[in-house]
Amino acid sequence: MTKKEKVDFVINKLNELYPEIPIPLEHKDPYTLLIAVLMSAQSTDVRVNQITPLLFERADNPYDMVKLSIEEIREIIKPVGLSPMKSKGIYGLSQILIDKHDGKVPQTYEELEALPAVGHKTAAVVLSQAFGIPAFPVDTHIHRLMYRWNLSNGKNVVQTEKDAKRLFPKELWNDLHLQIIWYGREYSPARGWDLNKDVITKTIGRKSILDEYYKKKR
Repeated sequence: MTKKEKVDFVINKLNELYPEIPIPLEHKDPYTLLIAVLMSAQSTDVRVNQITPLLFERADNPYDMVKLSIEEIREIIKPVGLSPMKSKGIYGLSQILIDKHDGKVPQTYEELEALPAVGHKTAAVVLSQAFGIPAFPVDTHIHRLMYRWNLSNGKNVVQTEKDAKRLFPKELWNDLHLQIIWYGREYSPARGWDLNKDVITKTIGRKSILDEYYKKKR
């Protein structure tokens, strides 16, 4: 298979499996998405979706958020982990949104990444899911699968993102990054991986990965 045929195979298989794409983090607007993505660092979407309603009941916009103290925010979000850093980030970015952006979430990488606790991946998720701007946020699932599928060398997430953007058509980025995440969770996890269920890796996988898998199974 050529690289192009592999890419087409991935796109077609993912469209077949995920014609309707569920949104992992529950939110109602760009601000609540931004907060949910920030909270999801080193936590699970399931856990975040349990906690965000409790926070958004108190404050679902920057103006209400800054009425809470950092300590109050921290108490609410404690179950998602890293609460000292995340509560400061949530409070700090809410204040900056009010001071610099009329309370609205900006729509550029530069402005988003200037906010406290907002990295490149968080910015990319917000741009793609809140504003429909083409972006390819790379999480651990995408990083793992792009390597398994021999579509990236796996050196780091920056390289993986460049490779994904180079290989996949821009108009598909926003759907594809979500489809790959769901596929990684359901069919190609890091632990408890069953290659027989993972049709994409089985078909186009990196030879060294497949060899290693079969060696372990012997």
